[in-house]
Formats: sequence, structure tokens, C-alpha cells
Amino acid sequence: QVQLQESGPGLVKPSQTLSLTCTVSGASISTVNYYWNWIRQPPGKGLEWIGYITYYDGSTYYSPSLNSRTSITRDTSKNQIILQLTSVTPEDTAEYYCARSTEKYGITSFDSWGQGTLVTVSS
Repeated sequence: QVQLQESGPGLVKPSQTLSLTCTVSGASISTVNYYWNWIRQPPGKGLEWIGYITYYDGSTYYSPSLNSRTSITRDTSKNQIILQLTSVTPEDTAEYYCARSTEKYGITSFDSWGQGTLVTVSS
């Protein structure tokens, strides 16, 4: 059974870089046909997809609205997915989740989620 666990600072100052790690257990992040996503939910708002990294070559795809500030990388030796979001503002305050997805016939399905970690952007 795959488990995902987010970790990182709970408080980040404006203009700094938010950095979170998702540690995966029970499955390899290089397992065929799985994509590893970061998703966030600001207080009182809906889910917002940030981006993903692929299982096969570590290529990435980001939400157009966050593309210029987002970097998702992986450490296959530690089985971790890392999110970096630069130049944060209070609007980046949210619960941040990592999640695993698959795609079949053009349909994306999320089958495993971490419990989430709250990041507050404030001076």
C-alpha cells in the first residue's frame, strides 16, 4: 500500500521560496504509469493543481498560472518528490498535498494522497 507524506516549513515569509518534500513509501516513484502531483487548497477555497513529475524521465508539467514560479523535482534514491515555489505571497497560503495519479484513455485518476501540510505565508 502506497503512502505519501508531505513535510516542510509551516511558515514562509513573503518573497521567499516555499520548499516541500513528499516522501513515498510502499511504491517506487519510478513505477510505470504513475505521475506524482502537487495540489493545494487555500483556506475556504477549492483544490488547485500545481503540477506533476513523470515516472519515466522526470519531466514536468505545471499549471500555466504557476508555471513561472514552480519547480518539481525528484530524488529517486530517497523516493521523494520536491516542490519549490518562488516569490511567495500571502495568496500562496494553503494546505499542500502530494498525490499519485494515473492516466488511461485520456482520463486522469488520483488514487493516493498525502495527509497534507499547511503552509502560511506571513511576515
